Amino acid sequence: MNNTNDQKPGLITFIARQPIFDRKKQVYAYELLYRSDPVNHARVIDDEYATLKVIADSLLIGLQRLTANKRAFIHFNYLLLIGQIPLLFPVDLLGIEFYERVIPEERLLRVLERIKTAGYLMVMDDFVFNEPFCPLLQFADMIKVDFLANSPGDIHRIAQKAASQKLTLAAEKIETQEVYDKAVEWGFHYFQGFFFQKPDLVSRQEMPGYKLNYLRILKKIHDPVLELDEVEEIIKRDVSLTYKLLRFINSASFGFRVTVCSVRHALNLLGKREIKKWLTIIVMSGIGQQKPPELVNVAVIRARFCELIAAKFKLRQKPAQAFLTGIFSVVDALMDRPLVEILEELPLEDQVKAVLLGKEDSSASPLELVKAFEKARWEEVTRCSTQLKVEEKKLARLYLEAVEWTRSLSEEPGQDK
Repeated sequence: MNNTNDQKPGLITFIARQPIFDRKKQVYAYELLYRSDPVNHARVIDDEYATLKVIADSLLIGLQRLTANKRAFIHFNYLLLIGQIPLLFPVDLLGIEFYERVIPEERLLRVLERIKTAGYLMVMDDFVFNEPFCPLLQFADMIKVDFLANSPGDIHRIAQKAASQKLTLAAEKIETQEVYDKAVEWGFHYFQGFFFQKPDLVSRQEMPGYKLNYLRILKKIHDPVLELDEVEEIIKRDVSLTYKLLRFINSASFGFRVTVCSVRHALNLLGKREIKKWLTIIVMSGIGQQKPPELVNVAVIRARFCELIAAKFKLRQKPAQAFLTGIFSVVDALMDRPLVEILEELPLEDQVKAVLLGKEDSSASPLELVKAFEKARWEEVTRCSTQLKVEEKKLARLYLEAVEWTRSLSEEPGQDK
């Protein structure tokens, strides 16, 4: 992630984060995911090295920055548990994941007891209630169940047994609203999956007034002939936009020595291109006000990640275009309307629309690379990186920059970074 000299030859280490939601669809934690080698082979020595690299980088970067002060779930194999590596982390920031099928021999049980006694959250992954591994249950606070690898009947039985032992239930691979509803019905407390990035409801029903207003603003600010005076008028007509813009520009991330007190001053400092970017973020946040906040975070991180990749590697798609593909990649979920309908109403460039609708070669799009990265689909990351001529070893640093940049947007004026 940092200097290539500290990498093992031929080994690339990535960190991706996947949100874990509670029943209110608020982010409870992030699982940190890594890859062991370019083709993801499960070679034990590389697996350990990659995990240790993730741990080292996480400690260096700071878990608070990486996970926005949420708990980080990290998987530890047998040797890393025996080495008591989890004890390197603050107890309130770590969720220790270990597979149910780790052999429960005496030495491991002693170590797990010490870690458990220290107060760490213990999470048993890929749980199926196999009798030989039941001794591990005494150390588990939470069990994670894969909803794609198990039948509904098996999941229901696991949930009933877990409830009888007062274990917290977490559902993995939740891909649809229907599966999420079923998991809630069966007593699951936490949820991990990609359905949160899809519309709960896609219909042609009339949109709420506030969303229509925000859509009109999006249309206006992306008009190619828009002048700065018009941008100022758009912002001034909406008190909330004025407040949010001034709060953003006076935040610690900008570092201006004087307080910016007027919309015109903000526009002059940022310029039309940057102010359109900021306005898009603010408006998208407004559109998503009744959605899980993580959905807007996903959009902003994607946008910034796409922009950084396009700029760093001088891609055919310009950074400004790449930013827009990222920010609008979840607009259908935010507005509960089909993407094609929304794009028909927005004056975006044809190339941006083509990427969003999947009409271009997907492997040639930074958006597809970013989607693969955030979902830890490492073989797709390699394929897209090769097509785009992007250096894989630099992606993790750019991703963390995007996460940090997104976090900085929520800073209050004068708040330290």
